[in-house]
Amino acid sequence: MSGNLLDIEDLRVTFPTRTGRIEAVRGVSFALGRERLGIVGESGSGKSQTGRAIMGLTPPQAEVLAKTLAFDGLDLLALPPRERRALRGKRIAMILQDPKYSLDPVMTIGRQIIETLRTHERVTKAEARERALDMLAAVQIRDPKRVFDLHPHEVSGGMGQRAMIAMMLIAGPELMIADEPTSALDVTVQLDVLAILDRLVAERGMGLIFISHDLRLVSSFCDRVVVMYAGKVVEQLKASELSRAEHPYTRGLLDCMPKIGADRHPLPVLQRQAEWAQ
Repeated sequence: MSGNLLDIEDLRVTFPTRTGRIEAVRGVSFALGRERLGIVGESGSGKSQTGRAIMGLTPPQAEVLAKTLAFDGLDLLALPPRERRALRGKRIAMILQDPKYSLDPVMTIGRQIIETLRTHERVTKAEARERALDMLAAVQIRDPKRVFDLHPHEVSGGMGQRAMIAMMLIAGPELMIADEPTSALDVTVQLDVLAILDRLVAERGMGLIFISHDLRLVSSFCDRVVVMYAGKVVEQLKASELSRAEHPYTRGLLDCMPKIGADRHPLPVLQRQAEWAQ
């Protein structure tokens, strides 16, 4: 037993295609305690596939291998499907990108939250409704009873994202994976969602994996950062030390960000090197 909430060593996710096998995740290794870990990198770097592999949501045609993929001492790859399914949503949960595509459009928000709870706990309909309303209030939705009966298309993006967070938190998970939970939101709503996650992590002692392409956001919100490129981890460091990153890819991403008051014309462009993907 390592004492970590999550241990990953040499995780690989491979997809068969008409032109050959594509390695979306190539030898990823990291550990997670009860902390906020950011995973950053550009689109296609393997961030989301890493999260889905942890959850067991990788498409069935893909191959998932690892020397170690363990949650709280449980070997996730060796668990029978029924036990893995029971773990998902109860002890490990994932906030998916953009609630417009992640919430069921024909079910009310309240019904979706209750379905999640009653899948994992034996509670009456009345108790489930009360807990769902309490959770909607916990994610700072002002009128929980009204929102409970609305469909996803009847709420704003920010409110839909909060409803998604409520649905993922209702069963009290120990590990939360947030896959770009603020990418579809405006800046002020982003701050509200981050404040909710920060408070819930602190109060519940959860481990949080925060997947994002926004280095500035991750550096201010997370405790540690994992930087991915072409399916591999190229650097791991404390979030507070991100500005002192040493890998040229991380440096390139940082240099591409606009800086107020600096002469940035033309804006620097990341110069990729073949050895980064080796």
